[in-house]
Amino acid sequence: MNVKTTQESRTIQASLVQPSDTNYHGTIFGGTMMAYIDEVAAIVAMRHSRRPVVTASIDSIDFLAPVKMGHSICLEAYVSSTGRTSMEVFVKVISENLQTGKRILTATSFLTFVALDEEGNPTEVPAIAPETEEEERLMATAEERKKMRKERKGNLQDFVSQLNIEKNI
Repeated sequence: MNVKTTQESRTIQASLVQPSDTNYHGTIFGGTMMAYIDEVAAIVAMRHSRRPVVTASIDSIDFLAPVKMGHSICLEAYVSSTGRTSMEVFVKVISENLQTGKRILTATSFLTFVALDEEGNPTEVPAIAPETEEEERLMATAEERKKMRKERKGNLQDFVSQLNIEKNI
């Protein structure tokens, strides 16, 4: 099986928070940040697999601090673990006050992507080789996140079956 380092697909993306990105508090819309997170994570997954990908889940987006208009946000993302056809991508968002240079961790997120072959079916992805202490720690805790993901999906399937949507349409 092919193995890649995190550096091979790591992606860093910076943006300036514009007035159109902000809510009435003068801070970035959560949905705007979510879109940035999904985009950078998808790029990482495609770089790692060299295949088209689909977002299978967004496990969490934890907003840790607001980002004000005129500040920059820098998203850093990399594959934190892999399955047979899936990749877990970790994204951290750091905001910077461009006037003072002060930087703070603004958000973190875990997303799962599935690589697709030419027919749109899941296809195998390379394994990942962590390079830093942070990456090793994330890889070591990946199995627990995978377990929580499966449990959440099972609970969701039970919930959806109880909704009885088809009869309500």
